[in-house]
Amino acid sequence: MSLGMYAVLDIETTGGKYNEEGITEIAIHKFDGHQVIDRFISLVNPEKDIQPFVVNLTGINNKMLRTAPKFHEVAKRIVEITEGTVIVAHNAQFDYRVLRMEFRKLGFNFERKTLCTVDLSKRLIPQAESHSLGKLVRSLGIAVSDRHRANGDALATLKLFKFLLTKDSNKSIIRAVIRAENLGELSQRQIDIVSGMPSETGVYYMYNKEGELIYLGKSIDIKRKVNSLFTRDGKEARKLQKATRKVTYELTGSELIALLKENEELQKNKPLFNRWQGKSKPNLQTSENDRFTDFETTSLRDFLIVDKGRETGEKSAVWIGKGRLKGVGFFDLNHQINNIHILESIITPMHDDENAKMIIDTYLKTKKNFKIIDLKQ
Repeated sequence: MSLGMYAVLDIETTGGKYNEEGITEIAIHKFDGHQVIDRFISLVNPEKDIQPFVVNLTGINNKMLRTAPKFHEVAKRIVEITEGTVIVAHNAQFDYRVLRMEFRKLGFNFERKTLCTVDLSKRLIPQAESHSLGKLVRSLGIAVSDRHRANGDALATLKLFKFLLTKDSNKSIIRAVIRAENLGELSQRQIDIVSGMPSETGVYYMYNKEGELIYLGKSIDIKRKVNSLFTRDGKEARKLQKATRKVTYELTGSELIALLKENEELQKNKPLFNRWQGKSKPNLQTSENDRFTDFETTSLRDFLIVDKGRETGEKSAVWIGKGRLKGVGFFDLNHQINNIHILESIITPMHDDENAKMIIDTYLKTKKNFKIIDLKQ
């Protein structure tokens, strides 16, 4: 049984800031549920430079794209090959958003239903160790080549999708995960809110029309995070999206300070939607990288964890005194801060609790880009 036509695709981009990525390569396989009946594969000149980490990952560089067609030259072909299809991609929301953005620049409203093979595989293969494309196809014994190039990834997605189609015998799960054309699209109010957010580290606060704080969190990219909250699917997500009228933020520069502020504010405010999620404490992944022992064991030390600031020329500091969190602050690069008396004037006191201890301890063990400065009495 087939549900119709699918356009299994993958795009590679330049990387860079959210909603500013350019397409560098696209591969589309039109699939009727049994076989591929059309395909389109092309490099694309994004008319902007590719981020160095993307060049390393994909092997696509600026020189290769100079003679490639620009997006407006391939747009008609993309419209034609995807007409009447459901777009299938691994992390479909990303590919669909970038495609819509490129078409919007041309004044064209590109709308297709989408189906994400991440969502589908989570439903049909919940026991998989990882739902990333590479690990998933490897675990299923699916042969792939040319990973991180559009056609290699599109073919891997196609093979995975065929497997999932077979597994979902009556197609009820596939029907359930197909997203409407406009799902994940922002309203004008949400677009205005997101455009006012910075792509930087800090804590964000979401308010309802009565001005009540209904949700807060930390992120290393506030704009991306708020956008994802506005495009997330699910009952609770839709309630939050509907209720949110205003979003404010506080930049911290340092992820550690963002985590500590999130922890303190969650316990002080207990916002409605955080409570619904059962989120009473922040998450930080642990790892085997044991650079420091538990900071509580250094109970005789007074020291600072020095990290990035909110702007150029500024550093952040988290003050640990005798195994307890004393406070956080920001200082100028030229400022002498290893003197406790000077430090007391720039530090904002912060509540010390078990969550804060866990956050700091995990941060010290898992992160690298900070300095420890011992303080003089």
